[in-house]
Amino acid sequence: MIDAGYDKAGRHPMNLRDLRYLLAVAGHGHFGRAAEACGVSQPTLSIQIRRLEEGLGVALFERTARAVVPTEACARLIGHVRAAVAEADAILAVARDLRDPLAGRFRLGVIPTLAPYLLPLVFAPLREALPALELEPWEDQTAALLERLRAHELDAALLATEAEGQDLASQALFAEPFLAALPPDHPLAARDAVAEEDLGADILVLADGHCLRDQALAACGRSGALGGALRAASLSTLLNMVAAGYGTTLIPGLAAGTAQDAGIVLRPLAARAGRVVRIAWRAGFPRRAAVEAVGRVIAARLRPYAEGAAAGTI
Repeated sequence: MIDAGYDKAGRHPMNLRDLRYLLAVAGHGHFGRAAEACGVSQPTLSIQIRRLEEGLGVALFERTARAVVPTEACARLIGHVRAAVAEADAILAVARDLRDPLAGRFRLGVIPTLAPYLLPLVFAPLREALPALELEPWEDQTAALLERLRAHELDAALLATEAEGQDLASQALFAEPFLAALPPDHPLAARDAVAEEDLGADILVLADGHCLRDQALAACGRSGALGGALRAASLSTLLNMVAAGYGTTLIPGLAAGTAQDAGIVLRPLAARAGRVVRIAWRAGFPRRAAVEAVGRVIAARLRPYAEGAAAGTI
């Protein structure tokens, strides 16, 4: 007697590839974009989804001319599908770890206020030290990176805050000071150092969701309520506005070169406020050796910088 869910040849209607297709369609809400993300043609993906629906005996998507909407059956099954794919990925990761944890793809998330300045410094050292590791950086805000990390879409993430939760672990890599970024004709530009509380109502900050926004306001003893209307989406926007004389801001030390190139005056903060850059990963991640190796290379590359910052020479 054939068990329910199997055909007469004993074949199961599901396979890992088709479950990945299902997740892609549910995530993109579009067969074409899902097929592109999966690296297959749209007809191939559509056929496999149809076969999966036939094998399961339920419709997974309601197809219209404008959208692809998950059905109630899909909504009830999707959690199980994600768990199954995650477990299968874990099996593959453990096997890869047993072979060589320092080889293969390594998906590294990086926050936007760090990525443009850190990645050019560490990419070459990482390739030299870990030649078999295929580094894939992903830039996004902290909350999104943590979500992707927990969803097994990233292997590790470089953050400037603690990674909260027992399911995550993290390790400090280096300390990065904040610097006052000022227009050349600003009164504070004549000082050797700037007291954080002296940065007035013209301070510019990033939009909500950026950890640097909260850290900059905390360093200045300010709340989230500011008089200015600007809430920039990127640090480069803040720097351009400061260079144009629109206001002042705090920047992480690694962005100093970019700020100086724009003609901005930089001054150290009297209280030496700053942030600690950490690498975070899932506590049960089987390739922890790769995380630690990446962290060691980054920390070693930034050590001279961190020592100069501690001595006040940056």
